[in-house]
Amino acid sequence: MAYAIFIGVGATAFLDIWSAFRAWLFGSPMPDYGMVGRWVAYLARGKFFHNPIARSAPVRGERLIGWAVHYVTGIAFAAILIAVWGKEWVKQPALIPALIVGIGSIAAPFLLMQPGMGAGIASRRTADPRAARLRSFTTHAAFAAGLYAAGWAASLIEF
Repeated sequence: MAYAIFIGVGATAFLDIWSAFRAWLFGSPMPDYGMVGRWVAYLARGKFFHNPIARSAPVRGERLIGWAVHYVTGIAFAAILIAVWGKEWVKQPALIPALIVGIGSIAAPFLLMQPGMGAGIASRRTADPRAARLRSFTTHAAFAAGLYAAGWAASLIEF
């Protein structure tokens, strides 16, 4: 579990650095994890769908909840990577498994979060679905690169 935490936090931090760089370079919006927190808080109350989430009443602590969910999700995907490819992957990380899990993780927002938050499957209800999809893809590709980089860092550490 220690490897999953280390790799998941590292990969998620890498994704966050990429998002900040992308925002600076291209003027792209930063992800608003407060909206994720709002959605998760409403899930606990039994409400899955919003139209859109920004119109739903704010929830106390939503930003903190959203950031926590963001990092816990990164840890969960790192755990999936390790569960599927084993601790051998941590000893000698390979790029392809990191790409499969990292880019594959795009299914979670495309099929769960975005529909639940009112953006539709794969952002189809947004103002510019193609741009939103491209941002999602590059973000998850950055997460994949982060999994690989954090995997290499973890391979140098004994937990």
